[in-house]
Amino acid sequence: MGLSYEFDWGVLWRMPYGLWLLKGLGLTIFIGLTAWILAMALGILVGSLRITPYRSLRFIGTAYTEVLRNIPLLVQMFFWFYAGPMLFGETLSREINRISGLNIYVSIFGLGLYTASRVAEHLRAGFASIGRDQYQAVLSTGMTRFQMYWHVIIPYALRLTIPPLTTEFLTIFKNTSICMTIGVAELTFQSYQIDAETFHGLESTTGAMIIYLFLGMTVVRLMGIVEKRFKIPGLVGR
Repeated sequence: MGLSYEFDWGVLWRMPYGLWLLKGLGLTIFIGLTAWILAMALGILVGSLRITPYRSLRFIGTAYTEVLRNIPLLVQMFFWFYAGPMLFGETLSREINRISGLNIYVSIFGLGLYTASRVAEHLRAGFASIGRDQYQAVLSTGMTRFQMYWHVIIPYALRLTIPPLTTEFLTIFKNTSICMTIGVAELTFQSYQIDAETFHGLESTTGAMIIYLFLGMTVVRLMGIVEKRFKIPGLVGR
């Protein structure tokens, strides 16, 4: 019994479908990289708050991490897109909703905040692995606590956590596929658009999977170079 389905792999490069995939890939990379910059900046801040000697700051860092890390990303994306503008009042909410490309900005914001909570937790583990004697040794040089964290402890913790951060960097590109639920025309969205136009969903989704695979392998390769360059001998390494 043969298959009635007729394969047409040409949809992956035939115009305009091939261009759709390339545009989707470009938007995926843009959202992933921009959200990662936000996630790293905020993650370092929140991770640092979690190990400060001030209870109120530790509470803020812990609350942020536990809340955002334990709510599904899809739910957060819906909240920021549909309910987020309402936080600014009715008048301002209408103005926000008129912004061109609002869904892309929301995707970067939501994905960045969510990933920051995971980055912060990895950094907290990195801070915890640094011995108390090392903190005291740095302070004994005359540095203030801020200088200690900025110049020594944070860079050291980042080097310790490169392997888990590699995973998060890879995951943030895969999580961009969730952005299609709020209308962002990233790679997964474009593959479904090709399916709707040509009824060749098997080919379009397979093509998207292959692109994601190569994107992921590229990210892992690049982070491997970073890990090799900044690893701490005897502590970090594959």
